[in-house]
Order: sequence, then C-alpha cells, then structure tokens
Amino acid sequence: MDTPVTKLSEGPEDPFAVRRAASAVLDGRGRIVGWSMRAEALLGYAAEEALGRLAVGLLVDPRDHDVVVDAAAVCVRDGGWFGVVPVRDRDGRRVELGCRIREITRGDGSPSEWFCVCSPADEVIQWETDRSVLDGLFRRSPIGLAVHAPDLSILRVNRAITKFTHMPVEQHRGLHTGDFLIQLDTDTVERQLRDVLETGRSSIATELPCRLNRDPGRELVVSVSGFRMEDPSGRILGVTQTIEDVTERYKARRRLALLNEAGARIGTTLDVARTARELAEVAAPELADYVSVDLLAPVIRGAEPVQEMPGPLCRTAVRGPLPDEAEGADVMYPVGHTIHVPAESLQARCLAERRPLLDGRLGETAGWFLDPERTERALHLGTHSLMVVPLVARGLVLGLLSLWRPRRLEPFEEDDLKVAEEFASRAALCIDNARRYTQQHEAALTLQHSLLPHEVPGHPAVEVAHRYLPADAASGVGGDWFDVIPLSGLRVALVVGDVVGHGIHAAAMMGRLRTAVHTLANLDLTPDEVLSHLDDLVDRLATEQEPTDEHSPQVVGATCLYAVYDPVSRSCALARAGHPPPAVVTPDGRVRVLELPAGPPLGLGGLPFESAELTLDEGSLLALYTDGLIQARKRDVEQSLADLCEALTVPTRSLEETCAVVEGTLLRDRATDEVADDVALLVARTRVLAAEKVVTWELPVEATAAADARTLTASQLTEWGLEEMAFTTELIVSELVTNAYRYGEGPITLRLIRDRRLICEVSDTSSTSPHLRRARTTDEGGRGLFLVAQLTERWGTRYKRDGKTIWTEQPLSAARVPGVL
Repeated sequence: MDTPVTKLSEGPEDPFAVRRAASAVLDGRGRIVGWSMRAEALLGYAAEEALGRLAVGLLVDPRDHDVVVDAAAVCVRDGGWFGVVPVRDRDGRRVELGCRIREITRGDGSPSEWFCVCSPADEVIQWETDRSVLDGLFRRSPIGLAVHAPDLSILRVNRAITKFTHMPVEQHRGLHTGDFLIQLDTDTVERQLRDVLETGRSSIATELPCRLNRDPGRELVVSVSGFRMEDPSGRILGVTQTIEDVTERYKARRRLALLNEAGARIGTTLDVARTARELAEVAAPELADYVSVDLLAPVIRGAEPVQEMPGPLCRTAVRGPLPDEAEGADVMYPVGHTIHVPAESLQARCLAERRPLLDGRLGETAGWFLDPERTERALHLGTHSLMVVPLVARGLVLGLLSLWRPRRLEPFEEDDLKVAEEFASRAALCIDNARRYTQQHEAALTLQHSLLPHEVPGHPAVEVAHRYLPADAASGVGGDWFDVIPLSGLRVALVVGDVVGHGIHAAAMMGRLRTAVHTLANLDLTPDEVLSHLDDLVDRLATEQEPTDEHSPQVVGATCLYAVYDPVSRSCALARAGHPPPAVVTPDGRVRVLELPAGPPLGLGGLPFESAELTLDEGSLLALYTDGLIQARKRDVEQSLADLCEALTVPTRSLEETCAVVEGTLLRDRATDEVADDVALLVARTRVLAAEKVVTWELPVEATAAADARTLTASQLTEWGLEEMAFTTELIVSELVTNAYRYGEGPITLRLIRDRRLICEVSDTSSTSPHLRRARTTDEGGRGLFLVAQLTERWGTRYKRDGKTIWTEQPLSAARVPGVL
C-alpha cells in the first residue's frame, strides 16, 4: 500500500521558503550555472546577465573580496556553509544576504556543484532568533511545554515537563494526559484542551488542581495556558499547552485571603459564643475539614480563667463539611459538652506550653481525640492530620482551637500551622474582648436590676403595672428607671427617668439619681422643685466624674418625668426635664398626650422647670415611659405616639394586659433593631378616696383651738369606730394645733384621713419649720414634737405656697383596715 502524500505549507516567516528565497547554482569553478527569478528580483541581474559569469566577479565588491574568499574556503572544506555574506546588486549597492550553501554531487561523476539559497540578512537573523527562542522553550525553559496532536496525544514536551512525569523527554511521544494524572483531573485538562481546539480561543493562566498517578495523595495546583496550532493555510495541527507549578504561590495566596477573611468575619459582635462560631466558620472548610473551639468554662461566663489549673473545657463551636453527617456527629463532641483533657494528650501539652502543635501522623498517636472510641471512629473516617492551637490573649489562656483533616489527602504543613496560629491569635483577642464585655455587661445588669424596684407595693391612690426591658447586648445596659413613691396624705409620686449613655457608668448614675429622687420626695417638694434639685445634682456629678478611658465616655445628662397624684383632691401635678410627655386615658376611653412644659434635660443647669396641674377622674389611666418605647422602631416619633395612644385604649382586663398590648404594638420589631435602648413603662390607674374617709375642719386662731380639735377628733374617731385610738390621737392633735397657734399664722386647718393608716394633718399659713429637740428636766415646754414622734409611725412637714402642713401616720389594727378580715 502506497504511503499517502501530505501537502505541507511553508511558514510565511521562513526566509528560506521557496517563494521568498533567492536561489543559484555554482559549478566547481565558481561560475553561475543556475539563477532563479527570485534572485533576479532581489539583486537585479537577469538570468542572461548572470549565467556563465564568475560569482566573485559579478556579485562581490572588491572591498569584500577577502571576506568572501575565506567563507568559500570554509564552505569547500566543510561541504557547506551558513551565514551572512556581503554582495553587490546590479545598481552597485552593497547588500547583506543570509546564505545557506550545500554541495551537490551528480551521479555521472562530473564535478560537484554548489546550491545556494539566500534571503535578506535581517530576515534570516530574525528567523534564527525565533528558532533560538523555540529551542529555548524546549530545552531550557522552567515552564512546562506540551504539544498535543488533534487527538490530544503528546507530540513533544520540553524538559520542564519531566519534573511532573519523571520520564525522559523522548518517551512522552504518543502518550496522553491520562497516563500521568488521575481520571478526575484528566477530564478537566482534556476538556480545556478540546475547547481550545474547537473554538480557537486561547486559555490564559487557568489554575487547575492536579494529582499525579504516581502520588495521588499530594495535590498540586498548576497554571495552564493553551493555544491552537495552525499552518499558514489554516489547517489545525494541534494544541500547545504551557504548564507551571504554582502550588506554593496558590497556597500563599489562599492563606493571605484566609487571614483577610478572618479579620473581617471574626469579632463582629461582643458575644463569646458567636465569636467562637465565627472562628470555626473561617477555619473550615478552607483550612481544615473539621474544626472545634473549646473554651474554659469561666470564659463563657465572662469571668477570668484560672491559669495554674485551667480545668475542663466546654465545647463552644463545631464546624465540618456536613455538620449533620452521622459519622461526623459520632466523632465530634456536641456544643455544650464538657471535656476533661487528659494530662498526656496533645491538647494538654498545647495548653501547658502555650504553643501550637502539629501531628501529621495521627494513626501512630493514641488518645488524640480524648476518647478511645471517638479516636477509632475518626481513624475510620480517614483522619490523618491534626493541629491544636491555644487561644491566648493578654497573657490568659482562654481555650483551644483544634483542626482535623479526614477528607483532604495532604497533611497539614508548617505554613498551615502559622496561618492557624495567626487567626487564632486574632480570634483570642476578640473572644477576650467579648469575655470582658460580658463581665462588665453582667455587672452592669446586676447593678441596674439591684437599683430598680423588684416589686411595686400596692397603694390606695393608684393601681400600677410596669415593664422594664433592658437594652440588647450589643447596646449595653442603659440608665432607665421608674419608681412609685408613697407620699404623705395618701399621695403618690410616679417617676420615670433615663440617664444618657450605657454601661456601668449609666447604671451607677441612675442609682444615684433614684436615691436623690426618694430623698427629695420625702421632703414633699413640688415636681418642679424636685427637678431643679436633680438638675443641680447631675451638673455637680458630671463635673466630678471623669472617664476611665476613651471607651467609657462621661455621662453628662438625664431626662426625668415626675408626677404627684392626690387621691383626695384628684389633682395631679407634673413636671418634666427633657422627657417624653405622658399619655392620659379618661374613663370613657378618650386619650391624649399631655402638653406639658418640656423643660431642659437634667445637667444643663441654670434653666427653670415648670409644673402643670390637672384634675383626673377616678379610673383615669396615666402612662409614663422612656424614649426607648417610642424610638424602638424605624418610624416617626409622632406615629409611635399615635400607636401608643391606640394601644392604651384597647380594652383589657388588667393593667398587666395593657402593658402587654403596648409592648406588642410598639416593640414587635425590637429584635431586629440595629440599635436598641432600654425601655421603661409605668401605667397607673387613679383611685379616689371616698368622702366618708376624709374630714376637714377650719379652726380659729384662739386659745381654745386645741380643745376644739380634741373634741372634734374624739367625735370623728367614735363615728369611724376607732375609739381605742382616741386618747393617742387627741394628744397628737392637741400638740400640733397648739404649735400652730403659738408659732403659726392665719387660720388653722385640721384634716383626718382614714385608710390603712390614720393620718392627721394640721396646716397653717406660716412657713416656719418645726424641729424635734430634747427638752431639759427643768424646761416647761419643748416636748410636743418629741411626744408626737414617739406616738406615731411616721411624721413630717410639707410646704405649700401659702404655708405648711405637719402630718402624722398611725397604723390601724388589722381588724380596722378596710378589706382586711
């Protein structure tokens, strides 16, 4: 069978191609016996002019004679010559040609002839340069080069490929990629090669995983580029592929990306458990197949861990390729599990030495999973490599980071250990910040809760219910508070306040203000006077207080709403200092937000406060709150106030249900708020003291005033069935009226109030303050207030714009208290 003839195309850049090169034939004496048309075009001599002439005489300039003769001698000696020679064209110009000369021997015994092929020297030199580059790619290039036929069989490879295959260059011809790579990677590479062959689009620096048949446990990463080969006619000859091992560069880039990701993803909150989970999520699956984070128990609680004997670890986070996978669940301890670390274990060494440890041959290490059964299961999964890294921050060992590889075949390397150590160090600092915040947050919560009223006692003037919702953990503890303070004359003070800022400083300031409010309330001051004194106090405290560091800003202000309700007169006096106004619901369901003088926030100093007074019908609803209630949602404050009014009018069976409705209406999106604040809500329903429980007399300023007072009191107590209290009460009334007669001015008013206590009040127009003193044995007077103090449970003085009132309280026996027994 005849061998088929294959037509090939000459490259357009080949200077010695038939269509580009000039050719001539010289006989043994140097005469021109053959002359091509291309030679005529290049040098200008027609064939008739050149044939039969000596080449030296026709084509060589006398100045170049010796050079040409020397080259001819070398050609005759070696049987051929290749180089650049100067010649002269028909116009006498000197032209340098690249020449290739070969000896031709005829079979008839005639003398040898010489066949010369020539092209311009610059084209020949360029072509030689290109050939040297090609030769360098195959012989000296550090980047692998493989030439494939259209069927993807290998035609030729360079020496750099042998670093992958460990075969001589000449043995690669005819083989395929699958003879060197595992099937999965072969499919990927050949798919790319076919795409280049079919589309003609080159692939550039595509990074591909690569595992060799001779070492499938080691994964390489190669950068592959490919281009299609075509001859000048466009016929496809195959595809050439460059291959560079970029494994180390890829790993370094991946480690750097992992560290950047760790910096962005770890420590987004001040929550210990969340930070531990973020650490695990960053480490797996990029660095390890399975990751666990185990913290010392005190760290989770926010306490400082003991360093001498760290104690057991608590599994805080677990991460794997399939968290719910049954086999993985059998190997990894669940979150919340307490782990006792054996002294001989790798984990114990890591904690004791405070340095990361790497074990790449786990099959030869016993007990590294802290549990023989789990160790056996882990080995069955193929776990072969372990890293343990201590979590250390500010000199404290907080816990342990463990990383395993059962799925990836390559073991951990020292560089992997450095990466794990780096982001474990970052995570440890974030965990310690979260621990310290948790500690401070818990302390602030404890302080704040200890300062707030745990139970609001019942009061005859109002029925109350309340809500207190602490700020979200991300915002810290605030300074909101509320209070229900009993006052003299069955009156009650309702207070709601909010200190600027969060944390322990705000909670401490709140405690001081609450104490001050109680003290001022006991002085029976009007609401505007109470706020004025509080304003002075906050201003003074702000001056005295200095921040401990840049993260603990100085608390410099507060807001407050102070209301006093009198169940006898049904009057309610209110004043506010930069605080949201209260809402009032009448018994018939009409609701409005009171328009009170706003007043400046506490702490500004030098600005006045104003009180407003209104009369409330029995059963009216008064709602006091902090700004966290109406600013909790991303809505307009006016809309929130409208929602509050609507919620307060919803029919309910109790005030607790009313609070629940308000909370559900205005705080339903609180969990998703980016910035949450404390919320305090105090709801009070007013009561009115029955007319038969109050009696009032106007007494003349005469010497008989005390006697009249005794007579009236005895009669009223008999009517109330309190005859057994007559003697004591007559004595108290007599002393108080006598003092008013002697030291007071204007008319004297006597009022008796009966509820759970018997209250006696004597008022006059004098603002002189009585005081208790101990009389000497020889003194005839001075014992009145002393006797009053001994005979009563409480007594005091409150001032009005037109005088003062001295009041006393006596407890009633259980049988005499309305509603008891």
